[in-house]
Amino acid sequence: MPTPDTMILDEARRQMTVCVVCKYCNGYCDVFRAADRRPALSDADLLFLANLCHHCRNCWYACQYRPPHAFAVALPAALARVRVLSWRRFVGLRPSPGGLAGLALAATLLVPLLAVLLVPAETLFATHRGPGAFHAVIPRDAMVWGAALAILGPVGWVAVAMVRFWRAIGADTSGPQVAAAVPLALRDIVTLRNLSGGGAGCNDRDDAASGARRRAHHLVLWGFLLTVAATLAAAGAHHLLGMRAPYPWISAPVLLGTTGGVALLAGVAALAWIKHRADPAPEAPETRTAEWTLLAVLGAAAASGLALLVLRETAAMGMLLALHLGTVLAFFVTLPFGKMMHAPFRALALLRAAIDRQETARPHARPQDP
Repeated sequence: MPTPDTMILDEARRQMTVCVVCKYCNGYCDVFRAADRRPALSDADLLFLANLCHHCRNCWYACQYRPPHAFAVALPAALARVRVLSWRRFVGLRPSPGGLAGLALAATLLVPLLAVLLVPAETLFATHRGPGAFHAVIPRDAMVWGAALAILGPVGWVAVAMVRFWRAIGADTSGPQVAAAVPLALRDIVTLRNLSGGGAGCNDRDDAASGARRRAHHLVLWGFLLTVAATLAAAGAHHLLGMRAPYPWISAPVLLGTTGGVALLAGVAALAWIKHRADPAPEAPETRTAEWTLLAVLGAAAASGLALLVLRETAAMGMLLALHLGTVLAFFVTLPFGKMMHAPFRALALLRAAIDRQETARPHARPQDP
């Protein structure tokens, strides 16, 4: 009797086979051109194609074989299910959608709860100003070791999953091929080229294309990277310059963090609005909870960080600091199990696609005359 995973892969293979024969959507994104190079559509091929898909949904509205046609091609939903399957397979564990949301909520509330239990009220709810104010509430060693434990485990788990995924989709590639394709893949990652669909953008509500989803993803991507840069700048300011948080308004950590937080929050809000208004027909309903959980965690982290910045010289600072650290903890604790896994897996899929494009464009050596 076939397993649920086998049924998901077989259904995706059936639908993609129709697409490989039809070829109508080959101009929309890299998925269909990559599928043309893999007519056998092995399980590894499907895992690669699913993570290469950016869910622009152009193919759904263009497809003449979508339901109620007898072929019932609903490729965006089929590939979304395979994506989730790939994360579960290579991570090795995946909680239920409700369990993932519960884990995120529990992690978010854990740090504020510990702060209430362990930090004296006269310290937690006091007004602290100037350098070292944050550490007056939560000692620096507790922050550093807590962050190390929260980050290293999940990030290591993700790294192992990425290696396993690459072995499945890129085992036949060489080091020089990978090195040559990295710039092309980075360009696709940074520009989010595949979120342009066939060029006009994604189809969110109907067959009218829009660039809103791509712009929102850019805000999230660059906002997230700026907050990471702010964290690194803060570490440099502390260890190299002897400065202690909170930092002045005109400083690299604050400027980077503020810009990144605003961009991240705006991007999350835009994606939430797009998702709320989107046509549900091309969706896989079982993936929605994980998507909303990721948006909630990112939005809470950005909002609490900005609130902490604005209210850092008030009595609310202590609890806001604990809440912000809780949202960051929730992000990392759920990292290997939730929708955020689409980022590293998609990056590897784009790298594999870049290798394929380079190999296709490479002129083949002509045989020498005898």
